[in-house]
Amino acid sequence: MDKQRRKFLKIAGATALAGISAPAVVQLTSTPAVASSDSGHAAAPADTHKVEGHAAKDAPKGVRLGLVVDMRKLYGHPELLDKATKACDKAHNIPYFDNKKDEIKWVWKTPFENAFPEHSAYHASDITKENDFLVLCNHCDEPPCVRVCPTKATFKIESNGIIAMDYHRCIGCRFCMMGCPYGARSFNWFEPRPHIKEYNPEFPTRMRGVVEKCNFCGERLAKGLEPACVEAVKEVGAITFGDLNDPESEISKVLAENHTIQRKPSLGTKPSVFYIV
Repeated sequence: MDKQRRKFLKIAGATALAGISAPAVVQLTSTPAVASSDSGHAAAPADTHKVEGHAAKDAPKGVRLGLVVDMRKLYGHPELLDKATKACDKAHNIPYFDNKKDEIKWVWKTPFENAFPEHSAYHASDITKENDFLVLCNHCDEPPCVRVCPTKATFKIESNGIIAMDYHRCIGCRFCMMGCPYGARSFNWFEPRPHIKEYNPEFPTRMRGVVEKCNFCGERLAKGLEPACVEAVKEVGAITFGDLNDPESEISKVLAENHTIQRKPSLGTKPSVFYIV
């Protein structure tokens, strides 16, 4: 990448970490917050204390960004799923390749049995069989992709839980792709720049030989904007984004009021993406 793109990437990363200009969406810096004990998104407790003879953990601290996809508002509307994916493609200069095996995916749609292989599709309802589901990187609390990356090109931003990437550090080993159980990472087999349909000068393009994935629109959050997919389907309110550790956040209220499922929860990755089905 040229110097200008390198500079932008550093600035975008710094502002996302610091939470600059982001109060309109969600506070990105670490602050004490309370969440239910079974949320799976608690930061490590500073200490413990005894309550009636039992050890009790402190309330989770810090921001943990997450997302809820309400499929009830997307059933029968494949155009809304397409709108969300296209908004992401445009915002992040995602290339388009005719050959499906070469495709780059940040947000995409897939059948229920592919999205949720741990949930039975035996005698599935018509609405389940007839609709695709929106999937993306789960920004796990326990991300296996981070553990296997030898260069730290994939890392977790501790101040907000986003699983981010430094394309300059990526050596194309694809260990992260093997480590990710959700198929949420794509490898650039070819020079991607000639295959960008509509260039966005505000986001750096990648190069051949690196892996890429959804970044929860960290660069947009730093500007006080919502993730592109959230904004794209805002007309029906199908996607809710916010701080999972803040009981007063909209996403916490949605989770408290609705039964949700996650992708492959038994793996212990603690995904930050939930689905109302």
